Order: sequence, then C-alpha cells, then structure tokens
Amino acid sequence: MSFSNLPAIFGEALAERGYAEPTAVQAAVIAPEASGRDLIVSAQTGSGKTVAFGLAMAENLLDRLDGPAEAPLALIVAPTRELALQVSRELIWLYARTGARIATCVGGMDPSRERRVLRGGPHIVVGTPGRLRDHLERGALDLGNCAAVVLDEADEMLDMGFREDLEEILDATPEGRRTLLFSATMPKPIVALAKRYQRDALRIATGGEERGHGDIAFQVVTVSPSEIEAAAVNLLRYHEAETAILFCATRDNVRRLHATLQERGFGVVALSGEHSQSERNQALQALRDRRARVCVATDVAARGIDLPSLSLVIHVEIPRDAETLQHRSGRTGRAGKKGTAVLIVPYPRRRRVESMLRGARINAEWIDAPSPEAIRAQDRERLLSALLAPAEYDEEDRELAQRLLAERSPEDIAAALVRSHRAAMPQPEEMIENTPEARRAAQQERHRPGFEDTVWFRLDLGRRQNADPRWLLPLLCRRGHITRNEVGAIRIGANETHFQVPRAIAKKFAAALERTATDEEDAVRIEPSDGPAEGGRGRPGRPPHKARPAGARKHPGGPKPHRGAKGEKPRTGGKDKKPKRKDRPA
Repeated sequence: MSFSNLPAIFGEALAERGYAEPTAVQAAVIAPEASGRDLIVSAQTGSGKTVAFGLAMAENLLDRLDGPAEAPLALIVAPTRELALQVSRELIWLYARTGARIATCVGGMDPSRERRVLRGGPHIVVGTPGRLRDHLERGALDLGNCAAVVLDEADEMLDMGFREDLEEILDATPEGRRTLLFSATMPKPIVALAKRYQRDALRIATGGEERGHGDIAFQVVTVSPSEIEAAAVNLLRYHEAETAILFCATRDNVRRLHATLQERGFGVVALSGEHSQSERNQALQALRDRRARVCVATDVAARGIDLPSLSLVIHVEIPRDAETLQHRSGRTGRAGKKGTAVLIVPYPRRRRVESMLRGARINAEWIDAPSPEAIRAQDRERLLSALLAPAEYDEEDRELAQRLLAERSPEDIAAALVRSHRAAMPQPEEMIENTPEARRAAQQERHRPGFEDTVWFRLDLGRRQNADPRWLLPLLCRRGHITRNEVGAIRIGANETHFQVPRAIAKKFAAALERTATDEEDAVRIEPSDGPAEGGRGRPGRPPHKARPAGARKHPGGPKPHRGAKGEKPRTGGKDKKPKRKDRPA
C-alpha cells in the first residue's frame, strides 16, 4: 500500500518528510475496513503511530477546518509532557496545509496561557490527562463537539494512575465520537476501558507485538553488583554512540550516575521527575544539538523522547517487567534505523532477566562487558576512519601544516594528533574478568584500608532470625567497645553471621566481649571463628552502614523482634520464618 489514496495535502506533507510508503500500523489504520470505526491498535514505540492516528482521524476533521472552531474537534491524550509535545510537533507539520489550529496543554506550562489558546478556537487539542482534566473542570475546555478522541500509550496512562482522569475526560465527549485507542500492550484494564467507551472496535495488531523490535539488537552483560557503573562506562566508550540513553529506576540513582559520568568526562544530561519542564527542555535540546551525547533518565521521564540520533539504550537497572523493557528499548531502532539495547545484569539476577526475555520473546546475546583492550581497539579503528576520511582544507589550514612540518617530522605530528584525540576520550574502567576464579581472586584482594589483616568472629544469628547489619552493627559496637568503622566484612548465613575486625584490635575486642557477656539465656554468643564456610552465601566486603536516622524504624520490613534481658538477642516469637528477600537496587 502507498499514500496515494490520501488527500493531496497529506501526500505532499509526507513526501516532504521523506515518507515513501506507510509503515504497518499506518497502512492498517487508513485501510478501507478501518474507515469511520473505533480502533484498538497494538503498536510498539517507533512504529509511526503518531502519523497513523493523525491520518486516521483526518476523515472526521477535514470538512470542518474553516476558521476557528467553537470547540475542539479532536482530542489526543498522552501520558507525559514529552510525548504530548512530540505528538503536537508531528501533527503541526502533518496538518500544516489544512489550516488546522493545534493547542498543547501539559503540566509544567503556564495554565493561563493555555486557557487563552483554548479560547482562540483550536481544532485539535493535545495534552496530558491531569492538565486536560483541570481545564475541563474550570470550564476552559469544551469537548461537546469532539468528533475523535485518541488515547496514546493508554497502558502507560493506566499504570501511572490516570484512570479517573481519563474516565472524566471521555465522559465529557459526545456519544457519537470516534475513539482510537493505541497501546503497546493489552492488559485487562485496557480491555475494560475499551469495552466501556468504544463501539464495535476494530482490533489491529502489528507484527512488532509478537517479535519484540526487529530493528534492535539486544545484548545482556553480566557483572558483579559492585561493577555496574564501571560496565556502563565501558559500554559507552565501546559503542561511542552518537546519542545514548541510560535508564535507572529512581531519581537518586539518576543523580548519582549522572555525577559519575560527568566526573569521567562524558557530555551527559539527566532527566527525572525532580527536573522542571525548563530543565527537561534544555537537556533534550543539548542532546539534539550535540552538546551532550548521553542522557541518564528514569522510565517516566523518558516517555515520549524522540531523538533520531539515538542508537544505544543501556538498562543500568533491570526493567520491572517485559513491557517496560520494550518501552525503554523502543527509544532506539526507530523509523527503520538500527539500534542496540544492553541490559547490565548483576550475577544474582540472571534468572529473572532470562525469564523476562522469554516473556518478551526477545533473543538476546549474552556477552562480557567490554574490556579496556577491546575499547582501545575500537578507538584505533574509529580514529583511523576519522583521520583518513576525505576532507577539504583551506589555505590557513595548509599554512599551519607547513609550519608544523618545518618544526617536526610527519611521524611526530601524526602522533601528536592521535594523542590529542585520545586525551579527549574518557578512560575505560578495569573490570573483573567474567570467570568464577577471577571473581573469587578479586574478592579476596578487595580490602578497605586498615583491613589487610583481619580476624573472623561469629554470632549465632542469621537470616532465619532476621539478622540485619542495621542492628547487628550497634550490637557489636556496644558489646566489643569498638566503632562501626572497625567492623569489616559481614557475611550473614542462614543461622549464623560472620564478621571481621582488624587483627590489631582483635584481643581488645575479645576481652570486651567477655566483660559484657551475661549469664542470661537470651544473650547473643559472639566468639572467634575460622570464617564462613567456603562458597557460603553472604555479603563479602560490605562497607559499614550509616547510622540509623532519628525516628527511623530499627527493624523495617517485619515485626519488631523481642529483646532479652540485655536487649541483645532478637526473637521472632515463634517458629523461625525466613523473611522474603527484597531485590537490592543496583
């Protein structure tokens, strides 16, 4: 199918943008069987769905675009500001020749200005659920003449808690409107929403729903939990993508990784919920004009980002589910371009990721993190390609070249040029080789200053007794008359816990334990040990924990243990139950 059956005003606009043939979703929504019907469309990010619904709703609008509209004729609802602004930009060029007026209403913008624009008679309104509902309740938005409503990324809007907003908005539209629902996935809440607000809807599912994203190469890198940031640095250096985005789960992690990359010399910006709309716009503009090449973002902040040069997505923290994996990865591999999505996976989380990939029907390549040697080899090839590429030089360039040749040999000048290029590149990180032997050796060598020579002790509490460093550390300090900075590695087993103290203070520590020991039945027994059993599960090399802030719960995530006579031994008050282990953030 081609765009030849569309009105000429759309054909010309599409040709100017380089559209020769419709994508699968575009062809489906403009097919004769879809004409005039409500639609439920499953389409992945980057499949051209904005142009698709822009063309689909055109038949409801074209004969009503003369002069300002008394009330909007079409409404598009998107989950985030970035996506709404992107949709608005796409519709502006698509409808440029029709005379349609388009208004955008999103959070973070001046609401009074938006109300003035709405009074000006726009034909199409694009907005986020919360802001649209606010204008509706204030009487600034009249949906009584709405002929078409589009819900873009409806699944994400429901996940973000916009159900009530969407229902109030849809209830304000006429019964005879046309409703187009676009969703990458079709969970039960979406099906229920469609059943309530659509009539005899045509279900359209494009091929991408079954095979993930054909233009994206998926890779998985397994690393030690302590080397996640180092792996991110090396992946950025290995690929040297024109634009890359790194996903984290929380604002704090975005802030920390942004600072880490900035310190290492990357041109990097951050996007999270703590940034204002102005800051977000500035960050995106920096990526578009190449002042920055790396973006660190949370999932919600990155919704709707459309960067044509984006070719690398790194999941620094594992997505919460297969749908999030698809949405994140879909920032690249758009409009026929190839992209790469890499998941950084701590060794203990490998099985979870394998299950997620199976659920998403993604065949990923499991690889080691790029080594400094591999990065340097890539650098050499890139540098040779850049220096040997055809180029034009003006007279000033040639004059300076002659002066250099008079002072230095060609080899020295070439070496200086190579050195200047390398100096501008962030240094790669040394990483543990991905073998069990190398990981064990590295673990044995990793000591904090002052803990090169240590002695092991043990106490008769473990995971089954809810042992946790947050209350074990104060206990050890109180019993052994030491500070938390004098406690080394802590390894918590099923029924016992082993920990280290420096050999220089071991005798003093043991003597203090004897003085503070009691004859009470509930006293915790602490005694010297040969260390945890080889291969036992624990927390090797764990640094001291920070002091608990005032007012914080001493035993989060479970019942407060009963204390004995000296307040030392926790008891759960019945049969020992192994607490559920919570996934620790990367």
